[in-house]
Amino acid sequence: MHSPAAAPDPERGGGGGGRLPRPHRSSTSAAPNGSGGHHYNYHRDPADYHGRARHSWLVPVCVVACVVVFVVTMYVNDCRGHELDGGPLREQQGRCVARFLRRFSFQPLRENPLLGPSSRTLIKMGALERSRIVDGHQGWRLLTATWLHAGLIHLLANMLSLVFIGIRLEQQFGFVRIGIIYLLSGFGGSVLSGLFLRNSISVGASSALFGLLGAMLSELLTNWNLYCNKAAAVTTLLVVILINLAVGIVPHVDNFAHIGGFLVGFLLGFIILLRPQYAWMERDNLPADNRVKSKYKLYQLILLGIATILLIAGLVFCTVMLFKGKDGNDHCSWCHYLSCVPTSKWKCDNS
Repeated sequence: MHSPAAAPDPERGGGGGGRLPRPHRSSTSAAPNGSGGHHYNYHRDPADYHGRARHSWLVPVCVVACVVVFVVTMYVNDCRGHELDGGPLREQQGRCVARFLRRFSFQPLRENPLLGPSSRTLIKMGALERSRIVDGHQGWRLLTATWLHAGLIHLLANMLSLVFIGIRLEQQFGFVRIGIIYLLSGFGGSVLSGLFLRNSISVGASSALFGLLGAMLSELLTNWNLYCNKAAAVTTLLVVILINLAVGIVPHVDNFAHIGGFLVGFLLGFIILLRPQYAWMERDNLPADNRVKSKYKLYQLILLGIATILLIAGLVFCTVMLFKGKDGNDHCSWCHYLSCVPTSKWKCDNS
C-alpha cells in the first residue's frame, strides 16, 4: 500500500509487503557411525526449537505513537482558529474541512488534500527540512520526521502497512531486532532525503517501512536454506518493492527517504536477522543438552561482514556530508530522477 502521491509537501508513502513462505524442515537423513548410533542433520526453525511464539507489542506501540503525534499536530494546527486571520490567500485556499472537529479540523483541500495540517505546523512539529538541519543545526529532525504524517490518509496508509508488515516480522524475530531496523531505517531515510531534498519538507514513517521490506528481502537471502518456494518468494517481494518505489517518482513523494530506508534495512537484515543452521546429533553417549549445535554457513558470515562495513561507512559518510552542507545533487546530476520524473502530466521542481 502506498500513500496518495498528491500532497502539499513531499510525503513518504506506505510500503507494501508480500507473504513469504514459512521456514520448513528438510528431510532427515541417517548415517551409521562407529559408536552404533546415527547422525541426523536437518535444518530447523529456531522458533520451533525454542517452542514459543513471540507476541507483538512494538508495532502496536508505534501505531499508537504515530496516532497520538498526529492528534497533537492537529491540535497545534488549529485550522479554525487561523481562519480568523483572513486575507486573500486564505480566501483562495478555502475553508477548513470537517469544521465540526473545531480545533482539530483539517486544512482546506487545496492546501492539503490528505486531510491534515499546514506545512507551517509540520515544520513546527519537526518535519524534515534541509535548511533547518544544515543551517539551523536541528539534527533532531532526522528522527522526528518519521513520526509525523502529512494527513489522515497518509497516516492510515502507513499504519496499515506497518501492521501488515511489522507484526509478522516482530513475532518471528522479536521486538529488539525489528525495533533496531525500524529506527535506523527511518534515520537513514531521513539522512538521504536531507542530502537530496532541496526546497520541500518531508514527513512520514515509510522510510522505516521500506527498511522492513529491505530486511525481509535480505533475511530471505541469508537464510536461503530454511525456505521453500524461494524463487517465488523473492520474485513477489521484489515486485512489491519495485511497485512502491515506482510510485515514488511522481511529485510530492519523497522517494529518497524510501530508498535510504530500504538500503539501511536491507543491510541490517544480513546483520541481525541471520539464523543458525541447526544440526541435530543423536548419540547414545551425548547428553541431551549437547545434541544441538548452532552453525552459520560461510556465505552468511561473509554477507554479515560486508553488510556491516557498508552500513557503518554509508551512514557515517552521508551524515557527515549532510551536516557539512553538501548537496547530493551537485555530485549526481541524474539522481533527482529517482524521486520525480517529469512527464506531460506533471512537472518536477528540481531547482
